[in-house]
Amino acid sequence: MSEHQHYILHKPYGYLSQFYLKEPHKKKLLGELGNFPEGIMAIGRLDEASEGLLLLTTDGKMSDYVNSQKVEKEYYAQVDGDISEAAISELQKGLEIGVNGQKYQTKPCKAFKISPDPVFPPRMKKIRDARHGPTSWVSITLREGKFRQVRKMTSAVGFPTLRLLRVRIGNIEIGESKSGEVFQVKKFDI
Repeated sequence: MSEHQHYILHKPYGYLSQFYLKEPHKKKLLGELGNFPEGIMAIGRLDEASEGLLLLTTDGKMSDYVNSQKVEKEYYAQVDGDISEAAISELQKGLEIGVNGQKYQTKPCKAFKISPDPVFPPRMKKIRDARHGPTSWVSITLREGKFRQVRKMTSAVGFPTLRLLRVRIGNIEIGESKSGEVFQVKKFDI
């Protein structure tokens, strides 16, 4: 039996967190970013408009562990407006969002305003410019991962997300990696 293979990927904006689609498509898929082995899967997902750290593996048990509520996932969100301390407090305490047409109460999480703004390479699609008002950055660290959860949370407190990057999963950080870079590792140091 061969050993499982593991990769760390800096997912670019505009890619789906999938390797293939059953129907014909014009979407960009992860398989275009490298030569991956059969049975590879993304651990968790980032939506097409999100960027950042994505772990890939052929090990289903590792995928289940990382997707569990035992492992923290940290996101940096650039939001519309200068996020208030009251909004940060709401994020920290947990709040109600919609998930699959149902109301869902998020669990308490770590959240804080990032200052000064983090520096990331420009995204392929421009966010917007200063004429539309200020933006700010917030760090949100979760142990859960509902569909578009961070975007729904920032919107619920009145500061919609303009750009979203996952910067950390457990002990693994995105660091200085560039968008689209892939690194094969022997194991994940979660």
